[in-house]
Amino acid sequence: MTDVKELYLQKKRSPEEAAAVVKSGDWVDFGPNVCFPALMDKAIAARREELTDVKIRSNLVFGPIACVEADPEREHFIYNSWHCSAYERRLCDRGLCNFIPMIFRNLVPYYTHFLTVNVAIASVTPMDAHGFFNLSCATGVMKGILDKADIVILEINEHLPYLYGGFDESIHISDVDFVVEGPHEPLPHMPTAEATEEDKKIAELILPYIPSGATLQLGIGAMPNVVGTLLAESDLTDLGMHTELCSDAYYALHKAGKLTHKKKNIHRDKGVTGIAFGSAEFYRWVDRNPSVVVAPLSYVNSPEVIGQIDNMISINNCIAADLYGQISAESVGLRQISGTGGQLDYLTGAAMSRGGRAFICMTSTWRDAQGEVRSRILPHFAGDIVTDPRSQAYFLVTEFGCVNLVGRTTWERAEMLISIAHPSFREELIRAAEEQKIWRRSAKR
Repeated sequence: MTDVKELYLQKKRSPEEAAAVVKSGDWVDFGPNVCFPALMDKAIAARREELTDVKIRSNLVFGPIACVEADPEREHFIYNSWHCSAYERRLCDRGLCNFIPMIFRNLVPYYTHFLTVNVAIASVTPMDAHGFFNLSCATGVMKGILDKADIVILEINEHLPYLYGGFDESIHISDVDFVVEGPHEPLPHMPTAEATEEDKKIAELILPYIPSGATLQLGIGAMPNVVGTLLAESDLTDLGMHTELCSDAYYALHKAGKLTHKKKNIHRDKGVTGIAFGSAEFYRWVDRNPSVVVAPLSYVNSPEVIGQIDNMISINNCIAADLYGQISAESVGLRQISGTGGQLDYLTGAAMSRGGRAFICMTSTWRDAQGEVRSRILPHFAGDIVTDPRSQAYFLVTEFGCVNLVGRTTWERAEMLISIAHPSFREELIRAAEEQKIWRRSAKR
């Protein structure tokens, strides 16, 4: 049997040497978020004039992406994202990124059954004594993509945390074609917007629904982080984690002694996640931490798994809802903002949980580019991408209230949603509901 160190040396290449395997017309997958392979991206971009129609997929990349920035005409590299970060959203606005619709739990099965991967490239931790590389913060999706690839290239990032896993958190040197080394910048982290007074009010409205011993899924954004902060300051005890994304909100709960996982009825004493990114302190916390376990999102986001967890509380953001209870969490009109991600996974799973609840949150208004205040609760969608169908609407929350739409008629939904809309828009929404024949004439204004 070949020594793993010898095998490593045999497969070690410079970024330029490894980039030479990419051919025109290839489908190339880059690791997501902090596992984005920056050295290989630059090396492939440097081959711009030699390549055409190289199609790249990734998601939640903080940027910049050299292959995109080097080719504004998209003649050489076509970039596509499964879930847009703020940087990728700006690329979409410039016509330099195309969104790929998906539900996160199904992403790897898409690859397994339907997609071509000519070259897969991911940043990983340094190889251990047994010849394994840890997939770190990209464990949720990366192993399935690497398994499908014709050629596997690993880029060693010395800053990545080592995350313990349930399964599919590592890859062996024998399954790798090339290994690339080189210095990296410190890990980026997704900036979280500072919480507004509206965010705080929304969090306060949700808190009474969360019991001690609950297991939490907190989505991306300021408001879920506010909930984490308020929970850290509350009297609740023995909270658990089962989440698509582990972030600083959970670190705050840990520091406050609230995150023990002791009441979880599956994976007791373990916080389970598929993706992780946050602050420098956060990365130090998750590094080789036995209480934080990563697993593929096909498992972590499975509604059947989520539904087994008692008192599962799911808290996510959305961009808008209409009076029928349809929810958009990923677009403003036709403008792509983020993606479906795991929101629908957890909305479904939490509804199956004994004692579970799923909350979709939004401020009642937003301000457009012209400075005009607009309502997030709309009469009906006209082009907005529906993330959550009305048939799965559960709790919707604004700073004006929290309503449960389960089992409600169209007129009841209209009344409930108008009651949590900003007062300045309520009369307008009532008139629209009347025109749409979903407003009871007996309803009080």
